[in-house]
Amino acid sequence: MDDWYLQSAHGVRFEWGPTGAERLAADAACVVVVDVLSFTTAVTVAVEAGTRVFPYRWRDETASTFADHVGADLAVGRRMATAASPWSLSPAALRRAPFTPRLVLPSPNGSAIAASAGELPVVAAALRNATAVSHWLVREGYGTTERPIAVIASGERWPDGSLRPAMEDLLGAGAVIAGLQDQLEAAQAQAHAHAHADSPARTLALSPEASLAATAFRTTSDVAAAVAASVSGRELVGGGFAEDVAVATEPDTCTAVPVLVDGAFSDRC
Repeated sequence: MDDWYLQSAHGVRFEWGPTGAERLAADAACVVVVDVLSFTTAVTVAVEAGTRVFPYRWRDETASTFADHVGADLAVGRRMATAASPWSLSPAALRRAPFTPRLVLPSPNGSAIAASAGELPVVAAALRNATAVSHWLVREGYGTTERPIAVIASGERWPDGSLRPAMEDLLGAGAVIAGLQDQLEAAQAQAHAHAHADSPARTLALSPEASLAATAFRTTSDVAAAVAASVSGRELVGGGFAEDVAVATEPDTCTAVPVLVDGAFSDRC
């Protein structure tokens, strides 16, 4: 089988969208989904409040049926939130909404990627929790060639349904990958300081794609300003949702690590 797309021989891999996730999941031990504006940011906000979040890939009448099936409240579109249904994909609105123990969060991008991972562990990462996620991945032993990670930038959609690579997701994925590099360097320095230099060293073999994502994050001097000025950021700001962009670009303010277990994201930090 042609498997050139798997980025084999690398412990940390990077791709775009549901199709990229499906392909890389065939040879990965863990999938990290990044959808900064706004699925995974919304997941971090809900999970850090103690809510279990059920991803659902369709925002249609079947979402309500699914929510009833799992005994959860249903998040609606940003502009559809009401006093009776205050939960939406807006991270800012989720912060203000009453607590709910179970929430269905429809998203055609982030949820589709989570579903494409099959039985693999799926982690929801954003700029808000990138360092916490990288800590968890290293602690769990992911990122080696034996247990490779697939970091997936969700991207957005053009009107014809095709994938539109989104800068904010590249930066979010890069933040996680850069965090993995930092964790490894810190662990190696600590081992050396404790005279364990002769012990086997763990290496993070980044694919060229993953390395480029990390470089994009490290070389962006003002990530928040870049995201706000991006196509997706301008769309939200222009639509009256500047607060969502602000929440999404809070750097490492969240320590939650949402992992998909039994169909729902909950904190595993």
